[in-house]
Amino acid sequence: MTSEEQLALIKKNPIGVGCGGLSLLLAVGLYFRSDAIPAAEAELAQKVAEAERLAANLNYSDKLEEQLNGLVAANKAIDAGIIRASQVGTNTQYFYKLESETGVKLVEFRPLPVAPAAKGVKSVFTPVGFSVSAQGSLPQILDFLRLLESGTRYSRVLTASVSGNVTTRKVPLTLSLTVELLGLP
Repeated sequence: MTSEEQLALIKKNPIGVGCGGLSLLLAVGLYFRSDAIPAAEAELAQKVAEAERLAANLNYSDKLEEQLNGLVAANKAIDAGIIRASQVGTNTQYFYKLESETGVKLVEFRPLPVAPAAKGVKSVFTPVGFSVSAQGSLPQILDFLRLLESGTRYSRVLTASVSGNVTTRKVPLTLSLTVELLGLP
């Protein structure tokens, strides 16, 4: 086919030739830009995630003051339930208060040594242990345990044993506990 014949074919079908040329150009452009599509999709996904995060921040920011006040109040409540390991008098006073409220008699009460924190573990709080022996009737001992577990201090009973005289039921029961209270060093 000569150049004159080619020119005549182009003049006869200008739309078809134009569309074919345009399709060829678009195919070449798509081929060379195809490596940029995954990068553009990743960037789009990142920008969409950022936009969603900012929209959520705007949505939740209207209650931020209330949430801060709630956290401050909760922190004060937690701080009120924590003992200080160095304040032995205040700590013993807590158990004497439980004794007077329940009617049990504290036979033995002694603080246990504070265990050092494990290496590599960062903890603000430390358990403060106590060994407690109390005498009383079964309802008194149960009240003592109930007040200890649901009282103003955060406590955990590690060991507990109740003993009494099986033959003579009038003798008071003896409760022996090892208790940990949540505290600060």
